[in-house]
Amino acid sequence: MQDCNTYNLDTAFNIVREKLAAVDIAVQCRKSGAKYSPDNVAIDYLNHNYRINISTAEVSLADSDQSVPLREQILILHYFTQAKGTPLTGRQITYRDLPGGLVYYPTFTKRTIEPLTGCFGKDAMNLLRAGKLFKARQGEFGNISLVIDAFPRVPVTVILWEGDDELAPQVNLLFDAVITDYLESEDVTTVCEAITWQLIKYTKKG
Repeated sequence: MQDCNTYNLDTAFNIVREKLAAVDIAVQCRKSGAKYSPDNVAIDYLNHNYRINISTAEVSLADSDQSVPLREQILILHYFTQAKGTPLTGRQITYRDLPGGLVYYPTFTKRTIEPLTGCFGKDAMNLLRAGKLFKARQGEFGNISLVIDAFPRVPVTVILWEGDDELAPQVNLLFDAVITDYLESEDVTTVCEAITWQLIKYTKKG
């Protein structure tokens, strides 16, 4: 018997597979920054290249036989099918500015901001080193900020104000205001969780 979570993921995959079948693939490639070939779509996500099989909607790594978790496949398909091609504005917003963001912000904080603060709060340079994992660019905020291209049209900025004996460290995550033209709020959480734990894992590995 399938558990509830597996059932929900299967349902979500079937829904987005139907969306993929209904969209104009070439148009969505232009809107999402993906590359089109007769049998599949090539798309970058967190510094890895993936292939979307147009017929089956299955997502695979381009340079590895390692299987892609279903949740991650759904996320990539959501981005591709929902992308509107809207240019970046340069205006930054927080998770609380997203639809439903105020309600889900405590959960978002627990899954992203708190772990990042615990790992990097007193070592900004460690965060800078970990950013190499995603070929991150340095931003202009805080003691250290990293701009990570989660998808071609979805930059995520990680900002750290380093703590000291008097002030507690602070971390925030910012998004270009057009992010809602590419991802739902729940997908933004999934992306930020992936960034968070990959940064932390990279640091512990080093």
